[in-house]
Formats: sequence, C-alpha cells, structure tokens
Amino acid sequence: MSYRGGQARAAVVVLDYSTLQAVEQIVVETPISFPYVPGLLAFREAPAVLAALERLRSAPDLLMVDGQGLAHPRRFGLASHLGVLLDWPTIGCAKSVLMGHYDPPGNVPGSQAELREKGEVIGAAVRTRRGASPVIVSAGHRVDLTSAIRVVLDCARGYRLPEPARLAHRLASETKPA
Repeated sequence: MSYRGGQARAAVVVLDYSTLQAVEQIVVETPISFPYVPGLLAFREAPAVLAALERLRSAPDLLMVDGQGLAHPRRFGLASHLGVLLDWPTIGCAKSVLMGHYDPPGNVPGSQAELREKGEVIGAAVRTRRGASPVIVSAGHRVDLTSAIRVVLDCARGYRLPEPARLAHRLASETKPA
C-alpha cells in the first residue's frame, strides 16, 4: 500500500513459489474511505487490496500481507481480516511490532524469537537478512505460526522483506501507475 493525496494504491504480486518469479501483478488506486485510526488499518486498506485481488486471473494459494495477523491488539489484523473475508490462507509479515515483546533473535538469517503478549505467543521476530531488523510474522487465517515462518524464510532472497512483500511494496511505491 501507498497513499497519494486522497488515494490508496494497492499492489498485489503473485509469485511462483518454487522460483519466486512474478507471474502476475496488479495495481489499483481507490479513494480512501476510512480515516487513519491506529489498530483499525484493515478498514482503511482492505477495500483497495480487495479491489486489486479481484482483478487477478487466478486465486493465489496463500496471501502474504504487509501487516499483522494475530499480532494485533484485537488479535485480528489486516492479514486476518483479508483471510476471513476471502477464506484464503494468509500470513502477516510486518516491518514493525504493533504489540508484544521479543528477545532479539540471532543475527544469522533464519534466527527467530517468539513475540509474546502477556505470556501468549502471538507471532515471531524473524531475521531474514544479516544486519537487518527482523520482520514480524504472525498467523493470519488458516495458517499456523510455524508454517507462516517457513513460508517467509522460503521467500527471503537476501533482502529484509520476503519477495512477495518486497515486490508489492516496490510496485505500490512507483510514481507512475503500472
């Protein structure tokens, strides 16, 4: 997602899981219809993301979302929200912690630490690149945390963000429409 003026720009990139090559990409711009309210980002971003997903030629097997799943104050972040609406398996892979605490994972890619809130494991801090901050991985819908971490690490290609999130972020941030 990116924002320009009163527009939300959602990008979806579908990758072949075995090669991590893009097979389809969609960009949609829609008017922003919900104000920025911390903890309610799904209501602001989901309409644009859903509009982009509707334009795909085929449904992906899994959706990796730049946002939270269970690692959310209501245990229902954007990844969970989209997963339930679509009944698709979803993973939250965020750039920052919304809630909870973790001990720093090791510096080696693949290192991870539980993200906990009041004793409950709500996600994991996962190192995808040496020297880079970890990403925050949480289950969204129809995917458990162990599987979510495995997919994120399988999609890590030397960058902090796994390929689906990295490519979609880059596409959403381009200055001219795709």
